[in-house]
Amino acid sequence: MTDSHTYSLINHQTRELAFNIQEFDDLSHFDKVQRLNYYSLIWIYEGEGEAVVGFNSYDYQANHLFSFTPYQPFLFNSNKPSKGISIHFHSDFFCIHKHDHEVSCNGVLFNNIYDSPFVKIDDNSISSFQMILQGIKQDLENNPMAVSESILSYLKLFLIHAARLRDMQRSQGGDSKVEEAFVPQKLRDLIESDFRSKHSPKDYADSLHLTPKALGKISKKYFNKTLTTLIAERVIVEAKRELYLTNKTVKEIAFELGYEDEFYFSRFFKKNTSITPSEFRQTVGFGKAEEMGSKN
Repeated sequence: MTDSHTYSLINHQTRELAFNIQEFDDLSHFDKVQRLNYYSLIWIYEGEGEAVVGFNSYDYQANHLFSFTPYQPFLFNSNKPSKGISIHFHSDFFCIHKHDHEVSCNGVLFNNIYDSPFVKIDDNSISSFQMILQGIKQDLENNPMAVSESILSYLKLFLIHAARLRDMQRSQGGDSKVEEAFVPQKLRDLIESDFRSKHSPKDYADSLHLTPKALGKISKKYFNKTLTTLIAERVIVEAKRELYLTNKTVKEIAFELGYEDEFYFSRFFKKNTSITPSEFRQTVGFGKAEEMGSKN
């Protein structure tokens, strides 16, 4: 990937990347599967192609903003030359779970298992996002050693704008046939209320008085995911949140999520994230910064 400008902040306690912003002239760096241990925002200025996220693929065009959570697999295949900018930030720098009351992007931009992983940046919003990014770059250029608070403010502003735009587009893009939208909405509500105790597609099919096969087709049509994947992703989102914000043991988290066997849960977690719960906590978990601080 050729890049014109790269700016980074390093966490001096952990010696790891805290924040990075980088302009790029092609997507060659992202043409192989990425499993990054920080949050990523990738704004495609120009070009078009395909984004592969997990087992799903999405067409992208100019001014699509993608958002990815730690260890979420993704790659880009460009059909035309693609330019843009990437923003990476570690949860030790800004934890979206801990600060969700400020930016309200959890479940909207990140950890949104029901919708596509991108926002379309309309013409009216481009200048606002560009001004925020310009402010970030200027601060990092002028005083790269003491700008954490100002970068945090800019990052929050960027996330707030993107989340609001996503919410607006979601409300404008509702299904025209209410009766068709009822089942997927009901399924979403059931998963949100029952994912800790119900892990089988049959459980949800029974609740909706459908066969698992019929409900599976609806899940694939409206969410572009199998019902098994949808349920698993919701459990993983909650597990990650607990690993971020609490000191609960993996056994305690597993039990609260309906798994009596800690080792089965750990295998389930690794199958869906490629790392164990303990490894996730060590590399991504917000508690790591607190642990480092207590040692100093």
